[in-house]
Amino acid sequence: MRVVSRFLLAVTVLAFVAGNGYAQDGGMKKWSKGKGWGWVWGPQDEVGNLNEMTDASRLAALKLVTQGKVYDLGLPYDRYSYKWPGHSPGEIMSFRSPAGVRSQKDLPFTTPEGGNTGITAWHSNAIFMNDNVATQIDGLGHITHGPKNEFYNGFTSDEWGGDFGVRKADVTTIPPIVARGVLVDVAGFKNVEALPSSYEITVADIEGALKAQNVDVTPGTVVLLRTGTARYWGENGRDHAKIGQHDSAGIGLTAAKWLVEEKGALMLGSDTSGLEYGPPKPADSQAVGGSFIPVHVYLLVQQGVHILEFNNLEQLAADRVYEFAYILTTNAIRGTVAGTTLRPLALR
Repeated sequence: MRVVSRFLLAVTVLAFVAGNGYAQDGGMKKWSKGKGWGWVWGPQDEVGNLNEMTDASRLAALKLVTQGKVYDLGLPYDRYSYKWPGHSPGEIMSFRSPAGVRSQKDLPFTTPEGGNTGITAWHSNAIFMNDNVATQIDGLGHITHGPKNEFYNGFTSDEWGGDFGVRKADVTTIPPIVARGVLVDVAGFKNVEALPSSYEITVADIEGALKAQNVDVTPGTVVLLRTGTARYWGENGRDHAKIGQHDSAGIGLTAAKWLVEEKGALMLGSDTSGLEYGPPKPADSQAVGGSFIPVHVYLLVQQGVHILEFNNLEQLAADRVYEFAYILTTNAIRGTVAGTTLRPLALR
């Protein structure tokens, strides 16, 4: 009888896990606890750990939607918006306007003589901008490291770079993302409006916030860390001084490794321009051979884990929504290394 009871208990537990779509390893195919991922998908892979997503994992994430409420995680962008200093400025220029169409008369079909007696016209704009501004996802071709300018999976800039963007691991290799998302409100846990400059988010911070929120990170989860920086973005991120006071706060290398290797996080993101704290401590920098952005090197180059930056997490935090279905698709511009000015969704 005792054996039968144990068997029934085991079956019940397995059924619960399967029904919720989150086993201990989340059904991960290549993730190893204590190791994470790495270059495990074959020598030609350009997708990284997003290969882990399946129809079953996407369906499990969508089952988290019970209210139909949508949170827009994108930040609006214009020519004045704050950006990391290593990226180019942007400009939005009117290419055609109703006044210009009428006065230039360069297209016969727009004139009254050409039949346009109702005076139909249009607005059309030319956009000159960087592929790493506002709400963005870093692709695996974004960061290079070492004397060979190596990026994910051993591809090198010398072989796969070019005058018109990268030719391996560009943004078009990022599949549509549907996954379980978890907000880790570190600023809220610390009871501050925003974390101070260069603050390093630690494992203890993340564990404390998760415990306070009564939620956990399971394998295959998109983890979004709130520093509070985006609360100062406003309409267009124009207050560079205020944003800059907090933008250097972020996750440390130890915490990033813990989330990937021990928890199986699918992606890491935050509400800052660079996810990680900076400047890094010497130990973090030297852990990847010497770098000013060691977390980027670890995630993008070594692990094949994409990075999400400048997410608007304010309303999620205000509503105390800590678990949700996360949905993201990118611009499909070949050669670019990041999906830019995006509008990811959190569904509850």
